[in-house]
Amino acid sequence: MSAALRSEHHIELLGRPVGYRLRRSARRTLALTVDGRGLSVAAPLRAPHAAVEAFLRAHDRWVLDKLRVLAERPQAARLVVVDGLTFPLMGAPCRLTLLRGRTDVRWLAAAGGELAGLQLRSTARQSPAECLRRALQARALAYFEGRVAEFALRIGVPARPVSLTRARTRWGSCSARGIRLHWRLIHLPPEIIDYVVAHEVAHCVHMDHSPRFWALVGQMVPDLAGVRARLRQLGRTLPDFIDAADGPPSFLD
Repeated sequence: MSAALRSEHHIELLGRPVGYRLRRSARRTLALTVDGRGLSVAAPLRAPHAAVEAFLRAHDRWVLDKLRVLAERPQAARLVVVDGLTFPLMGAPCRLTLLRGRTDVRWLAAAGGELAGLQLRSTARQSPAECLRRALQARALAYFEGRVAEFALRIGVPARPVSLTRARTRWGSCSARGIRLHWRLIHLPPEIIDYVVAHEVAHCVHMDHSPRFWALVGQMVPDLAGVRARLRQLGRTLPDFIDAADGPPSFLD
């Protein structure tokens, strides 16, 4: 969409200043959306700006209620990648040690066998944040492949190829070509990762969300309702990594 059809504006609703994005297109009606990026208004190409603002004021309480709920949601942590950073790995804290020299990744285990740290070398070609993302993605893919194989064996289907996704709205997907899982799931506890994996593996049998599908997922995942609720809550808090020299942080992928 060209910049001419997309613009930023402000309006006062019930005494509160509110910013919004206006997007014009070949549509016939006005529409409002409140999501993680804030308030958006979709408008016809020729709709007068006064009509847009009148529409907003006619729905002022709805807009303010939605913005309040959005503000109360847990927010993703923006973590600056520096030596000593602690980040969640499979629900447990993992400490980062930044080294100098050639690119290298070494995962460290604590006395009990659990991962407790990551030694990471970065170069001028790859920033610490990007190096950390790549290390996590590699670890995620290896772990997810094992869990997909495990759940496929449980329900008697062939394990499909696994790849990673960075989609903003879905934790995973399943098709004849394979199973795709969001790499950021590696930050969550194993039982929540298992729910997402089991969900996608179950689609190898039922490509819908029918009662039979949910019954199959329930066979693989104890406390299905509880785990789904935890995913909805914790999924909003997954960290976003930025470099110390970056400007204002943003959700990169």
